[in-house]
Amino acid sequence: MATEDQIRNYARLLWEQAGRPEGRDAEFWHAAEVELNAASESPDAPTQPDQLNSNSLPG
Repeated sequence: MATEDQIRNYARLLWEQAGRPEGRDAEFWHAAEVELNAASESPDAPTQPDQLNSNSLPG
């Protein structure tokens, strides 16, 4: 399970990659939370979910 800091950092990364749109903080938080938690439950998950490669980010 991802920590709050991991979710916050990843949500910020997703938000920045989307062009920093205003008013969508909950959307990016949720996307980061879902993706990090899914990655941490995967048998081939990286040991540190906050170091996912750019190919795993939603487009």
